[in-house]
Amino acid sequence: QVQLVESGGGLVQPGGSLRLSCAASGSILSINAMDWYRQAPGKERELVATITHGSTTILADSVKGRFTVSKDNAKNTVYLQMNSLKPEDTAVYYCNALITTLTSDFARSYWGKGTLVTVSS
Repeated sequence: QVQLVESGGGLVQPGGSLRLSCAASGSILSINAMDWYRQAPGKERELVATITHGSTTILADSVKGRFTVSKDNAKNTVYLQMNSLKPEDTAVYYCNALITTLTSDFARSYWGKGTLVTVSS
């Protein structure tokens, strides 16, 4: 019913930038919030950024001042602009969204399959 598709990952040198996108599609009635998580090799998945329905943004301390999160409501798309990338930002980045569909009475969480970001010289 609902799909989240991330894009924009790749290999970048330290200090470089990348912009990730996550597009939600399907029988969407409303999106309450959209998040970016990441999981580095051998580590647990961690929350990186959140943007609420009202466009309030929350960033993890580790990325404040370097990453920004934004969205395009008309496209059901959330973006993660990543600047001043560090090797420790290397991870698979996942999109998560709290979505109410046309056929449900409540919101549930949906995940994308992830996009790999590698920061290395």
